[in-house]
Amino acid sequence: MTDDVKNIFFSTSIEETKVYVDDLKIGMYVSRLDKSWMESSFLFQGFELKTQTDINEVKRQCLHVFVDETKQSKDVVMPQKHTAYSKDWLEKSKPRQKHSTFKREFSNAEKVHQKTSGLVKSFMEEVALGRAINVEMAKTAVSNCVQSIMNSPDALMWLTQLKNKDEYTSQHSMNVCVFSISLGRQIGLPDDSLEELGLCGMMHDIGKMKIPLEVLNKPGRLTPKELTIMQSHPTVGWKLLVKSDGMPGSVIDAAYGHHEAIDGSGYPRGLSGNRISPYTKIVAIADTYDAISSDRIYRKGKTHLEAISIMTKISGTQLDGPLVIKFIESLGIYPPGNIIEMTNGEVAIVIETNNAKKLKPKITMLLDENKKPVKPRLVDLSKMGIDLTGKSYAIKRIVRVEEYNIDLALLHKMGLIRNSVAA
Repeated sequence: MTDDVKNIFFSTSIEETKVYVDDLKIGMYVSRLDKSWMESSFLFQGFELKTQTDINEVKRQCLHVFVDETKQSKDVVMPQKHTAYSKDWLEKSKPRQKHSTFKREFSNAEKVHQKTSGLVKSFMEEVALGRAINVEMAKTAVSNCVQSIMNSPDALMWLTQLKNKDEYTSQHSMNVCVFSISLGRQIGLPDDSLEELGLCGMMHDIGKMKIPLEVLNKPGRLTPKELTIMQSHPTVGWKLLVKSDGMPGSVIDAAYGHHEAIDGSGYPRGLSGNRISPYTKIVAIADTYDAISSDRIYRKGKTHLEAISIMTKISGTQLDGPLVIKFIESLGIYPPGNIIEMTNGEVAIVIETNNAKKLKPKITMLLDENKKPVKPRLVDLSKMGIDLTGKSYAIKRIVRVEEYNIDLALLHKMGLIRNSVAA
């Protein structure tokens, strides 16, 4: 990992260094907590970590602390110091090159998606029953997602469109994992960072497993009391993940902070700006996008263009502005799995984006200009300028699946995408 990439992890000051509790060592001097001293059980506002018991107690109460190197043992080896990422750093960052093609990767992506989605669902069921999360198994699953995205991000991205509102929470966590990794790839993060970031996305909503179903799945507006219960899930998630052996501090931090806002208007702690970690900012963006674009019990999801329009409006206040731009770049104008209508009335599904010609992705035709089903065929729009009548041929708009009664899950089950790509 390069020093430039590492620089996005921690913030520093001249006297204090922010350290996640998993990186604490005997001899460090804790000068500040991630909360008010009054909210902790510590008697002194500043103390040296003299034993492992001291470290365990800090871990029990905090996600990170600030240590003062001038007051600690000189034998302590500090973690690599980091500074908060800058807008300039993001603007200069480049997406990592993919290793393969959609055609070659799609079959593997299906296996990864099916296995990982099932695993996320089982994790949530285990937590609901009061059991522990198998962290190593979760890390392996996320690693497989990272490798698939590095092969061809569009393949796994396409599968995020297979949504079932009755399994929203588990599918949402899977999608946030994928979207977070995709954004991380867009800004050039290395594999180990993508794996940690993906785990942040996978576990961010784990606290919802302790929210009563009548509140979690309520179709109407929540009462003030119900809203308070719902907004407790980041704190509940933090407490659950702290008890999971081997869970990285950044993952716990993302579960606790994904509803914080850049302007300080979020919850549960009202953090703002760089007090919110970069990974948590990324997860918040992925979480917002999938929540807006997914069907819920109480409302229909927005189209991709509607979703990114909403996100652009809250960029800089609720969401990190430069990261939102990078996120939109990672998805493209017409993301995989979106249903689109052509200028001549034909209807198709987007298969693979085209980074060089963003308005001309590869698509599979579904309906003719009279909205009648056609034999699926793959069309590369970058190689077409006119339709069969000689008129300009391009995408007119993104449409909702229900507009033409299109069932993505059924099309996928029938092998439409696999077969059209192979042909």
